[in-house]
Amino acid sequence: MQILFSKSQIVFLKKIENEMNKNRLEAFSDGVIAIIITIMVLEFKVPHESGLKALISLLPTFFCYALSFIFIGIYWGNHHHLLHVVKHVNSGIMWSNLNLLFWLSLVPFATNWMGENNFAASTVACYAVLLNICGISYTILQQTIMSCHQLSPEILSALKKQSRKGIFSLVGYTSAIPLAFVSPILSEILFVLVAIMWIIPDKNIERAIKE
Repeated sequence: MQILFSKSQIVFLKKIENEMNKNRLEAFSDGVIAIIITIMVLEFKVPHESGLKALISLLPTFFCYALSFIFIGIYWGNHHHLLHVVKHVNSGIMWSNLNLLFWLSLVPFATNWMGENNFAASTVACYAVLLNICGISYTILQQTIMSCHQLSPEILSALKKQSRKGIFSLVGYTSAIPLAFVSPILSEILFVLVAIMWIIPDKNIERAIKE
C-alpha cells in the first residue's frame, strides 16, 4: 500500500528528522564532554599521607584541573548556544564537531602533564598550543554552521561578536606559548584572563533567535 503525504506533511516530517539529527549531535557532544571532565578528575592521585602537607603538594594539580574544568565548561556552554542556530546537520558540521571534540579530549593529558611537572615551561607551552587548536576548531565549527544555513542579520551579528572574542582568545593563547619560556606564570595569567572573558556564557545567539 502506498502512503501519500501532502506537501505540508512532508515539510513537517523533514523538520522532525532534522531536529532528531541535531539532538543526536548535541547528546553525543554532551556525553564526550562529560567523559573528558570525568577523566580529568580521575587523574588526581590520592596522597599516601594524611597530613596537610600532602594536600598542599597537590595544589599545582588542583589549579590545573580547575583551570581546565572552567575551559571545558566554557566550550560546553558556547557549544550549546551555537547549536541553537542549527536547523539541519550535514557531514561538514558532523566532522567539524568531531574535530573540536578530538582536541578537547586531549585537554586531560595536557592538564595532567602540566600539573605533574609543576608548570614546567615546555608543558605550559604545550597547554597553550592545545588551547589554541581548540579555539581554532571551535571557529571552524562556527564557520561551517554559518556557511550551511541562511541566518538572519541578528544571528549573524551575534556570531560575529563571538568571533571577535575568539580572535582575542587566540591572540592570548599564541602569546602564552613564547611567554612560557620566559615566565610560565605570565602564561597562566593569560589563561585566567581569557577564561574570565568567556566565563559568562554568550546569550546573544539566544536573544537573536527569540527576536
